[in-house]
Amino acid sequence: MSSTQVVVIVIVVLVLAALAAVAVVASRRRALKQRFGPEYDRAVAEQDSRSAAERELRERERRHAELELTPLSAESRATYAAAWEELQVRFVDSPAETVSEADELVSRLIAERGYPTGEFSEQAAHLSVEHARTLDHYRDAHEIRLRNERGEAGTEDLRQALVHYRALFADLLGEDPVGRTAPEQRHPDHEPDVTSR
Repeated sequence: MSSTQVVVIVIVVLVLAALAAVAVVASRRRALKQRFGPEYDRAVAEQDSRSAAERELRERERRHAELELTPLSAESRATYAAAWEELQVRFVDSPAETVSEADELVSRLIAERGYPTGEFSEQAAHLSVEHARTLDHYRDAHEIRLRNERGEAGTEDLRQALVHYRALFADLLGEDPVGRTAPEQRHPDHEPDVTSR
């Protein structure tokens, strides 16, 4: 074999190795985008580089794998769904308090499922692995709740917070908490479902 043939073979092997590396990176990126959805874009925007964001997301997957998540029993799901319906009824008379109660109910559900309930950003990172599609709702609800605590949220803001909490709540619950009966069948003396858009 001539030295020219050896050089050509080496170049071909290097090109194939580079193509394989690019394919692996592209495959990992696609998998992360698919798993994290809008959370992928958020992580990329918050980090210095795409590779740093992807490392962060893979680290979230690793930490998430260490959690001992438990599914809810049918009885527990029914209890949470009933508690949510009660919250919606109370919203009409006391929207500010109801939003705080919704946050507490969602936090209890998160804890019962096995997620940590410490600092909000850490909690959001853990939730992002399986609930990325509803996580922006949770962030929006959290922000409105904080504005409410400062006295800066109006009734429409509070209604939106309840809508946002409901999105994550339903995702964690595995079903729409009020989807089984029509609003007028549940509470004929109250205003329509505050979480409808």
